[in-house]
Amino acid sequence: MSEFQAYLQLGFEHITDSNGYDHILFIMALCTIYTLIDWKKVIVLVTAFTIGHSITLALATLGLVSINPDWIELLIPITIVITACLNFFYTVPKGSYVKRDDNTMLRYGLALFFGLIHGLGFSNYLRALLGKEAGIFNPLLGFNVGLELGQLIIVFIILSIAFLLIEILRVQRLSWIHILSGIIVGMAFSLILNNELFQSITGGSAD
Repeated sequence: MSEFQAYLQLGFEHITDSNGYDHILFIMALCTIYTLIDWKKVIVLVTAFTIGHSITLALATLGLVSINPDWIELLIPITIVITACLNFFYTVPKGSYVKRDDNTMLRYGLALFFGLIHGLGFSNYLRALLGKEAGIFNPLLGFNVGLELGQLIIVFIILSIAFLLIEILRVQRLSWIHILSGIIVGMAFSLILNNELFQSITGGSAD
């Protein structure tokens, strides 16, 4: 296996790892209001997130940007909460050809901005893998491609489930959005409450 392939696999495994489900939750929060019918909107949204995390993944891995990893680990679940809460303000468009809801541009902007934060989280993991390796281009490229492949699979699964429930089983779209967003918010809050930095700031304890 080549170096590129090895890091591609590591990137794929990292974003799809159920033990580190924070990135999965964020992608779910981004896609909750959509189904397969909305695939064009989702491509724009996911592309915005990809641009964001690709920028900081590269900069941080190359050592051009350095932020305390503890803050990144706290900020990531906060981005999940904000994104999921935005879903509660979504209103189902009337008619088949409504171009966008009122929060579309805000959603794209947040995806890009929050992508910058998630990219810093990816870079912490990648730098731990790299160690003292001299060549960084192939690992960085491979890892990023692996992230994108995993991300696309997660998006496809979420949109397919939404399509099945909403378009086939006729579940109310707002019910699906509110229930899933509520679950995501709850899980993200759990990550925040159990975060060591949050506990040190608030004087709390996970026990």
